[in-house]
Amino acid sequence: MKRREFLKNGLTALGAMFGSQLPTLISVANAQESTALDVTGAILNVHDPVMIKHGDNYYLFCTGGGVPVRRSSDMLDWRLARGALPFPFMPEEAYAYVPDATNLWAPDISFYNGKFHLYYSISTFGSNHSAIGLATNETLDPDADNFDWVDHGIVIQSDTTDFYNCIDANLILDEEDVPWLAFGSFWGGIKLVQLDFETGKLAESADDAQSTLHSLATREENSRSVEAPFIIRRHGYYYLFVSFDFCCRGIESTYNVRVGRSESVTGPYLDRDGVAMMEGGGTQITFPTNRYFGPGHNSIFSEDEQDYIVYHAYDGYQGGTSTLRIELLEWDEEHWPSIPNHAG
Repeated sequence: MKRREFLKNGLTALGAMFGSQLPTLISVANAQESTALDVTGAILNVHDPVMIKHGDNYYLFCTGGGVPVRRSSDMLDWRLARGALPFPFMPEEAYAYVPDATNLWAPDISFYNGKFHLYYSISTFGSNHSAIGLATNETLDPDADNFDWVDHGIVIQSDTTDFYNCIDANLILDEEDVPWLAFGSFWGGIKLVQLDFETGKLAESADDAQSTLHSLATREENSRSVEAPFIIRRHGYYYLFVSFDFCCRGIESTYNVRVGRSESVTGPYLDRDGVAMMEGGGTQITFPTNRYFGPGHNSIFSEDEQDYIVYHAYDGYQGGTSTLRIELLEWDEEHWPSIPNHAG
């Protein structure tokens, strides 16, 4: 018997079954709440989440001391697991570059070329003296004999003389399996640089990062607040998700996720109205509710031909604590994404 089905539109159970791997979605209590997975367990103090599946378990990585990891067998009930680069360990090269850093930020986890690739950021709040590093592992199972995170040092770095910020990394393989790293926060916005498939670090042609950076998104409003890129390939397009406005202010946070798309991984990315993301464009897909504020810094997880959007929001019932949220991501006939009942 299939154990999980999802409810669409918040008020009506459509009863469509999507396979035993799809968790149950809870219906909304009122029109202001979006349809979401009924996640439980270690879901508080989750910031900048990204999710992947390995074996029979889902693994969630987020910002924190070292890189905290949570594990779930059903995508619903989450428990703390053995972390990656566990605190108080700090990657040697990255920490030498930013010695005032107290933890690692905004991890990105992916699997390619036979290994899990964990990109992490190191910085201090409000500064672009920052770096993105890389660690790899053959497995995510902490009980496996070959479980061992190997740090490969800095991939790319920025300084106060640069008009970009090397945090919030995201890896995307293009249609020819060429790896690219998107990153950026405030300053000149979202950038993209090519990586070497074998090393996961900068491609030889990209050693001079400033001359090989592609600009994907920027804005002038709200102190140039655009960050946290995440790129996926769907329907013949690359979709660039970013977060606008401000995080980290509890229920006063104004974070929200925007999206645009392009036929090329390097852009240009346009929103649904045809506005370029390099001109401040971006179609909004997350909105605050009567409980959750500042929904942002998303990743996308896919399974059984179903996409989920994973992000954090500040829970007004928990004093504004950053909290894990996982929701169904749908696509309309024009191949634009949205979250059921998630509208302003």
